[in-house]
Amino acid sequence: MAQDKRDLTGEVALVTGAWRGMGRAVALRLAGAGADVAVNDINADGACDTAEAVRALGRRSVAVPADITSAAQVTKMVDTAVESLGRLSILINNAGVLRPTRFLDITEEEWDFVMDVTVRGAFLVTKAVLPHMIRNAWGKVVNFSSSAGKTVSTLGGAHYTTAKTALLGLNRAVAKEMAPFGITVNAICPGLIDTEMVRKNSSAEQLAKYEASFPISRLGLPEEAADLVLFLASRESDYITGAAIDINGGDLMI
Repeated sequence: MAQDKRDLTGEVALVTGAWRGMGRAVALRLAGAGADVAVNDINADGACDTAEAVRALGRRSVAVPADITSAAQVTKMVDTAVESLGRLSILINNAGVLRPTRFLDITEEEWDFVMDVTVRGAFLVTKAVLPHMIRNAWGKVVNFSSSAGKTVSTLGGAHYTTAKTALLGLNRAVAKEMAPFGITVNAICPGLIDTEMVRKNSSAEQLAKYEASFPISRLGLPEEAADLVLFLASRESDYITGAAIDINGGDLMI
């Protein structure tokens, strides 16, 4: 019988920002494919809730709440995940923040906040996890960029667009360096996905207009993004690295 290349039994994933939205959908999708999951979020109760949902699927899980902009907290988070689950072979850098502030109104503090969570956070977590993947000569890193990383954000401000673009640069550079170690590094670039963050930053009327303008006239679902992540986290994607794959209902075609 041919091996199911999407079977993640024996693998251990760390998903950042997994309290809700796409992060939670990814944690559950990876668990459904057989992976054990370390669940990160700055919201400790939220991380625990997702970890409990993973365990309900029959997989091992540990909540590892942390502020990923803190190197010390990231080190502790990764150490706890490895001590609890034995290894780390999959990393999903999902954590990010969106602020709709227009350019001339963005303060330095808000600029730094958006950049720190999205870019510094991914840098710190990836740097902490990669030695574990190198030791095992295999690993999968998936970064959550956005359509904004290739064009301009629909809802977010200039800092959001800049952060998601920077993440694509990090994605390419790390992919090139890690390929000799059997590690692939890829990004997904979602458009408007029906998450709490999107609903919080737009009105129902705005969303209806956006939906009508898309070739596939609806918002994407978190579970659809999670399916794409599963592909990139599995052995089906072993010859893909440094890529940035769109999932936007045709809103952006390049």
